[in-house]
Amino acid sequence: MKAVRKHPRAVRWMHWANVPFLAVMVWSGLEIYWAHDPYRIGWGDWTLFHFFPQGFYRALGLNQKLAEGMAYHFVFAWLFTLNGVAYALYTAFSGEWRHLVPRRLRDVRDALRVTLHDLRLRKEKPRQGRYNAAQRFAYTGVVGLGVGMVLTGLAMYKPTQLAWLTALLGGYETARFLHFWTATGLVLFVLVHVLQVVRAGWSNFRSMVVGYEPVVPQVPVVPTDASSPPAP
Repeated sequence: MKAVRKHPRAVRWMHWANVPFLAVMVWSGLEIYWAHDPYRIGWGDWTLFHFFPQGFYRALGLNQKLAEGMAYHFVFAWLFTLNGVAYALYTAFSGEWRHLVPRRLRDVRDALRVTLHDLRLRKEKPRQGRYNAAQRFAYTGVVGLGVGMVLTGLAMYKPTQLAWLTALLGGYETARFLHFWTATGLVLFVLVHVLQVVRAGWSNFRSMVVGYEPVVPQVPVVPTDASSPPAP
């Protein structure tokens, strides 16, 4: 067994830095959202689910903490943004983006095969490099969600100074709506990501901690010719 380098140190540090950044942003975002929570899933007067019932805020101690939520949210939003900019610059200049960005039409087919395999609808295991095709689509898409969350957040944070951005996003209320759903999408990505890491096993998690993954080298099979005389 040998250790194969999988994740560079910079990627690992920036990946783990996002854990506390996002955790505090979600928590403080809920403290802000408590003050005005209009969003729901439904049609007309019929509501299937409301974000969020008052019991949810009371149980987690989120109500009556608007000022606290805004203070924490703005600080950690800047940390999240700086970390994202650093990540984008690193992947661009180091060439790591080549492992992350989907490649050609083949990746669309491979991503579908990965999804079917994960759902146990396909037995054959799809191709797997450092990242499989579905991971490349997911990791590229989550960068888009992060960018969208930052831009919509800025449009709400400075709607006068950044009036052009707020107007480009359709106004303050639309920016707030988009901010809520990009943040929700990011949270859902994290949940699926954690489940996939658990499913992949300890070795996959450890590689994101230490940067290396243990791999058992394949021993080539040498065919034998039954007609050949035995060696003396």
